[in-house]
Amino acid sequence: MSVAVITLTQVIRRPVGDVFDAIVDGGNFASWNPTVKRSHQLTPGAIGEGSQFEWHLRGFGAVRQELQEFERDRRVRIVPHTKLLAGGHRFTLTEAGAETRVDHELEMVPRGAFRLFAPIMGAIGRKNLQDTAGALKAHLERAR
Repeated sequence: MSVAVITLTQVIRRPVGDVFDAIVDGGNFASWNPTVKRSHQLTPGAIGEGSQFEWHLRGFGAVRQELQEFERDRRVRIVPHTKLLAGGHRFTLTEAGAETRVDHELEMVPRGAFRLFAPIMGAIGRKNLQDTAGALKAHLERAR
């Protein structure tokens, strides 16, 4: 089984709480993330461990997403629930005064017929990660 793990580090000129809140608000992703066409929260109540969202993703259609490894203002992993792909996107945040360092780790494990795309999975993941990270930074720094 082929696994693509792509990492990226960025610094966002916003406090860690603001950055974390934007990352875990999966129902609002479509307003700033170019890889998500539509998004909404599936589970009622406050956002936390196990919260679920539905995203209409470029190239995938509707995909249920779940928050795991939820540690407020420190770390969260967004895990897709789809037959085509396992893995997830882990965000690790480090406070740096008024700025926040975000370490991204995107793990992509193709399943079923999608394994045919394993050789190009790294390139696809890298492009999506760069698009997401750039959009997150622009969204948060524009909101100042």
